Amino acid sequence: MRIVFMGTPSFSVPAFRALAARHDVVAVVTRPDAVADRGSAPTPSPVKSAALELGVPVHEAFTLRDPSLVGELRRTAPEAICVVAYGALLPPEVLDIPVHGCINAHASLLPSHRGAAPIERAILAGDAVTGVSIMRMEEGLDTGPVCLQVAVEIGSMNSVELSSRLAAVSADALVAALDDIAWGRAMWVPQDDTRASYAHKVTRDDVRLAPDLDVASALRRVRASSGRATVRVRLADATDIVVISAQRSETSLDAGRATLSAKGPVLGLRDGALLVTRVRPAGRREMSGGDFARGARLPAQFAWSAL
Repeated sequence: MRIVFMGTPSFSVPAFRALAARHDVVAVVTRPDAVADRGSAPTPSPVKSAALELGVPVHEAFTLRDPSLVGELRRTAPEAICVVAYGALLPPEVLDIPVHGCINAHASLLPSHRGAAPIERAILAGDAVTGVSIMRMEEGLDTGPVCLQVAVEIGSMNSVELSSRLAAVSADALVAALDDIAWGRAMWVPQDDTRASYAHKVTRDDVRLAPDLDVASALRRVRASSGRATVRVRLADATDIVVISAQRSETSLDAGRATLSAKGPVLGLRDGALLVTRVRPAGRREMSGGDFARGARLPAQFAWSAL
């Protein structure tokens, strides 16, 4: 099948590679090169890098409403446009191009967690199961009919681990769905809009720790955090850290009090305590909680607060 692939982050790459191995991917559309850090040179998206490696033509687009891009897509004559985390809604003039429509692999079991951050929102919500939905795109946000869903147990995975798992599942599911579409076997089931929920982008406020949280909620916030929304706390009114990973501790501490153990800082919460197992102190590299504790100059017990 002739396919145009649209995607941007590393999450999209397994699906792109899987499609390129099985189908005729005639072009890639991705977001333009971006500056990752202040003062650095623009960096190509992971999808662009993969496309250049495989020799697939690349179109970079701030907007999919650009008439020249729409015209180029029409001339390419794809049978399907496959979208995996591209980062923008597709306008009608693009949705109408391929005969088999625009097919999206979305990282949730729709209609739950429509939108930009389904992986993080599933963790924050305490969902036991999430998954991947293969959907035919409409003008609405993740509202189209679904032909295939694959469930994945979340367990104790954090957002990075779950993203990696769902990226692999998305690749397999998209290939399977395209086979069904090509052979006329795909069954498109409308979504039940009354059951819909929306996964808005996660901010630092969404993952902020506070002494009045329970341990289960605090752990979900740590697991849902990322470089875009970090968990930051202040120890003893002096030392700021980013909490990378944590686990439940059996240490007895009042809410808002903290101590250092051999394995890392321990933070008192409403119903127990949290052991910080990996940490990034302000202005320093990431390290284990134990390494941080051995080098920290803090009292035997001290206050901690959210940042």
